[in-house]
Amino acid sequence: MRILLVILRKEFQQIMRNPSILRIIFMMPAVQLLILPLAADYEVKNVNLTVVDQDHSTYSQLLLNKLSASDYFIIQDVADNYDAAMVDIEKDVSDIILTIPPHFERDLIREDEAKLSLAVNAVNGAKGNIGASYAANIINEYNQEIRKTWFTMPEFNPVPIIDITYSNWYNEGMSYTLFMVPGILVILLTLVGSFLSALNIVHEKEVGTIEQINVSPIKKYQFILGKLIPFWLIGFVVLTIGLLIARFVYGIIPAGNMGLIYLFAAVFFICVIRYWIIGIHYCRIATTGHVYLLLFYDDIYSDGWALHIN
Repeated sequence: MRILLVILRKEFQQIMRNPSILRIIFMMPAVQLLILPLAADYEVKNVNLTVVDQDHSTYSQLLLNKLSASDYFIIQDVADNYDAAMVDIEKDVSDIILTIPPHFERDLIREDEAKLSLAVNAVNGAKGNIGASYAANIINEYNQEIRKTWFTMPEFNPVPIIDITYSNWYNEGMSYTLFMVPGILVILLTLVGSFLSALNIVHEKEVGTIEQINVSPIKKYQFILGKLIPFWLIGFVVLTIGLLIARFVYGIIPAGNMGLIYLFAAVFFICVIRYWIIGIHYCRIATTGHVYLLLFYDDIYSDGWALHIN
């Protein structure tokens, strides 16, 4: 036990003398949790829409009112034809062109179907494609509303309508921040538990202190525990910082038992740190350790690129 305490003292002193590790422990969680949840937002708003209304009917006007009433679209211009609308695309003032063809209302009533055209600005493909998806959902909802109105008219035969509604128990407003903060916190815990412990061992290999430890009267389990426990405790510090930022900055309060969260985090830290201590054994320099980390995180967090092919 005394030897283990000496090793732990040595590890903590080595950590405190390394300013880069201290910045990673305290500054990295704070900066990433304060910036990334606001930046990593896949919700697109203020999509500029150019409308080519060649029908000028009641139904086309209702569709435009529904699009403009949403929080996603801004009707930038109403053009007379498609060529005039393409000028807005070429000037990059519009993201989507919605074309309502002639006889839109007549075809919808007589033939029970009508065609619309959505042209997306591919310069900003992400914004355009997401905006087109939003527009398709609004048009689909508009179509359902029209059919419900027809079914309730006296001249139509009564048809039973099943209206499906849903509610979100967690994150009722579907805010990306509430999704991103817990996910970023888990990634930070994995980074601290793996990155710091692994590179700490590789650094000792580079400077040669690992050879002194090998010839010293220290058993293997004492060395492993001496490397595991410091970063295991540091993981709790990072978890606490993350929970405090989530509570006081974003108002995210865990609904479960906090002790249970720390208990599962303790098991998670042990698994991650042991994995990296075993894997980093085959790395002799820090560059190899960085490549090993890159391969692992690309495989885990980017859906993997080293896939088994049958």
